[in-house]
Amino acid sequence: MTVKQTPAGPKPAEQAAQPQGPAHVPPTVVGIRPSGDRAILVELSSLDAVLSLQRQLDAEPVPGQCEVVAAATTVLVAADSPEALGAIVRRVRSLDLTSSGQREGELVVIETVYDGADLDEAAKLAGLSPEGLIAAHSGQVWNAAFGGFAPGFAYLAGDGVLDVPRRSSPRTAVPAGAVALAGTYSAVYPRQSPGGWQLIGSTSARMWDLERADPALIRPGDRVRFEPVRESARLSEAPVQAHDDAAGAAAGAETSSADLLVVATGMQCTIQDLGRPGLGALGVSAAGAMDRAALRRANRMAGNPETAAVLEVLFGGLALRAARDQVLAVTGARVPLRISRDETVGADDSGAAPSDVVRRPALDAPFALLAGETLTLGAPTAGLRSYVAVRGGLDGAEVLGSRSTDTLSGIGPEPLRPGSPLVVLPPRGTHVVGAPETPPGLPEGAAVLRVVPGPRHDWFTDASTEAFYSAEWTVTPQSNRVGLRLSGPQLERSRDGELKSEGTTLGSVQIPPNGQPVLFLADHPVTGGYPVIGVVVDADLDLAAQLPPGARVRFAAVTPPSQTFQPGMADARPALP
Repeated sequence: MTVKQTPAGPKPAEQAAQPQGPAHVPPTVVGIRPSGDRAILVELSSLDAVLSLQRQLDAEPVPGQCEVVAAATTVLVAADSPEALGAIVRRVRSLDLTSSGQREGELVVIETVYDGADLDEAAKLAGLSPEGLIAAHSGQVWNAAFGGFAPGFAYLAGDGVLDVPRRSSPRTAVPAGAVALAGTYSAVYPRQSPGGWQLIGSTSARMWDLERADPALIRPGDRVRFEPVRESARLSEAPVQAHDDAAGAAAGAETSSADLLVVATGMQCTIQDLGRPGLGALGVSAAGAMDRAALRRANRMAGNPETAAVLEVLFGGLALRAARDQVLAVTGARVPLRISRDETVGADDSGAAPSDVVRRPALDAPFALLAGETLTLGAPTAGLRSYVAVRGGLDGAEVLGSRSTDTLSGIGPEPLRPGSPLVVLPPRGTHVVGAPETPPGLPEGAAVLRVVPGPRHDWFTDASTEAFYSAEWTVTPQSNRVGLRLSGPQLERSRDGELKSEGTTLGSVQIPPNGQPVLFLADHPVTGGYPVIGVVVDADLDLAAQLPPGARVRFAAVTPPSQTFQPGMADARPALP
């Protein structure tokens, strides 16, 4: 059971004001580090300053501001262009961050069974008995400081009495509803996910529920009290994952009313649009199409707005049968297209054309798919992901403003399966079917991705930094929509200890303890605890989305936009290797 109460008095975090300094050089700003060409990581001297900066940027956003993600000592701010990012930096420097940092939130009471697998170990690490830890945890009011790596995950700041390190070996699966400790923070896992926090209890409270007007049970600024109870508390996973409801009209439509029928999906086929940006503070990544330029081209040629939902197809193998005449366009990976009237779908594009083939339409050009015909996408000869747009755009319920599937958080429709019906919307506005377009080339050798040295490049030895830029990396089969996992020389850190979790942007290259880079893609977590050595520039991320397993990658260092870092304060600027 969970109880929300009305605001009552100031929170402890609001009582410790910083001395006020000159408005143009806030004393609370430790440094501003570039995080790619469209984001910055602002380091601050206190959690109060973090919350104040987040509140002020949210209350009066700078034109072009896309995301504001607070963490323990940093705020990640993302923009839609380098020019907008420069304006954001100037705004950050002008703010007085000594003012109150949080909204007046509600008191949330969470009934908790203290039965966690790590209860005894956490108590020992805290120098307490298990009973003493329970008393300390439930006897204080926690402040929801900021969102975490998953929708509904809130970092709850305590009074400092409990300070417990993370597990030395993270669990591969922490159950939904687990109540946990890490450092001086507590949290409740909203869904099953990997995690390294110490598990001390469990609750049946639903931290994230898309059927509520406000899906997040705990929002930044709320106060939380854990109430010990004796009965078992276990949370079923189903309501947290919004797939069934989010699939909407397309997934729930009767096959007889479908405009298109999915006959085969290949390795993976999802519905994607341009995503749901701006929700990072809630732990929701933007998601959306991996190759955004390919999606936009497909929609232009099909006569759609660029925001229309399309199919994203991994490594070919898709087959679509039309129940009604349609206009389509396919972009992205170089795949052979075949239209047939034979209901048996099997791609054999290596030999002579089968007798059932009606025609072979061209990529990057609009074409008709008539009622009763089946379109088949063969295996790519270059690239990895294809985009299939249908004139009018695909229908389906919007979840948080988007029809996209987010494979990490479980938000949006499930990946499509054979037999899935698709409903097509009527054409909108004055858009007409577009002319064929020439796509950008796909690399035949090693792909070169431009990288701005990351906010934590100084966590690595000089030799590792040199190796990062000089080595040729290989894309591994473990790559997916969350990230591109790379194999190559092991990169070593120059310092020990843990990095406090902080916001990460699309294109961040994290280096986990194994020393092998992970390039964050569309479904990446919005915060992370591994140092980011570099961030791929926004313009090169579409290319990264088309790199199949076995592809080779090189990184080339570039400087951040000059207008972002003007003289006037000691910013933490990276030195190029």
